[in-house]
Amino acid sequence: MKSNFSFKIYSSTKDLSTNWDSLAINNIFLSKDYLTVLEKSAPRNMVCHFIGLFLNDELIGIALSQYIDLSDVHSFGERDHCLKTMFREFTFKRLSSNVLVMGNNMLTGQNGCSFSKKLSISEGMILLEKVAEELKITFRKKGINIHLTIFKDFSQSDIKPFELPEFKSFYKFTTQPNMIFQIRESWKTFDDYILDKSKKYRDQYKRARKKADGITKKKLSLEEITAYNARIYELYMNVAKNAPFNTFYLPENHFVSFKKSLKDNFLFYGYFLGDELIGFNTLIKNGADIDTYFLGYDEKHQREKMLYLNMLYDMIGYSINKGYKRIIFARTALEIKSSVGANPISMYGLMKHSNPFINLFVSKTFSYFEPKIEWQQRNPFKN
Repeated sequence: MKSNFSFKIYSSTKDLSTNWDSLAINNIFLSKDYLTVLEKSAPRNMVCHFIGLFLNDELIGIALSQYIDLSDVHSFGERDHCLKTMFREFTFKRLSSNVLVMGNNMLTGQNGCSFSKKLSISEGMILLEKVAEELKITFRKKGINIHLTIFKDFSQSDIKPFELPEFKSFYKFTTQPNMIFQIRESWKTFDDYILDKSKKYRDQYKRARKKADGITKKKLSLEEITAYNARIYELYMNVAKNAPFNTFYLPENHFVSFKKSLKDNFLFYGYFLGDELIGFNTLIKNGADIDTYFLGYDEKHQREKMLYLNMLYDMIGYSINKGYKRIIFARTALEIKSSVGANPISMYGLMKHSNPFINLFVSKTFSYFEPKIEWQQRNPFKN
């Protein structure tokens, strides 16, 4: 490593370099506006740091880290309270509850770092490994011993630079894929997309839309998000608490903070039955991509109205009509996302336990705790 490379770790966005956003131009999730959301309304069990990488005094890389205290959440969801789950919860929290993520654990995809052309990916990753070690010392001084250090979410090609001596003690793992919807150039309108579907999936679309009779969809302003804040949080938690594995829960003010900071780049859609808010979804404009964010719904209406599927169609319709190239549908609900045309992209990460002995068995530990998801990929389009 060249000695003229260095790094700085920041706790506040106010301290970031004035030209920080010049390195975030291709990813809104590294911009000051987004990092301000994390600073003001990150989950209560999360501490974020912002990292500047320098060549002499020139900023040539930016990155994000998140410390997550998993002892503060019921990680394995509320659907399964069997003895095995209770044992997993106890063991997990005793041995792996203090996690340092070099990246963004709230999103799917490589949203954790960006380098200029003056910093190679390999040199950047070596620098970030040094940052991780420095952060572990910082947390140790506060009485927090980091159990796991994780670099996430990288594609098959992006993971190659980690084949370095500095990462030989890390375990390479893969999790649920990132579901990505590629928008074809031939789709100028949402109707073009529907016409390319096979009869079976056109019928599915018609059935879903018929079920949604009586529901009105509305884009909510900051004032409206604020007014519905309590109901929004209730709907979010209805979905979040039933996830098979959780590392955090959003705070109640999260969507209000998001809208305040990202303004028109953050879209919040409410679904109403009469005057009652029964569901919502959120989208983020990120260059040529639309990133789906968190959503929520009333389970009863979701079943009766096929609400989630209708939300997916609405997201696709918006993205096609506005000329976007891709929709990042992220993880979870893999089969239904593939039924509307999203494809799985394998994502990889690296993990290391701070205890050298436990680290020898980290691969077995990971496979035990990572929920297994069985699903069948669908192809909704004509051959």
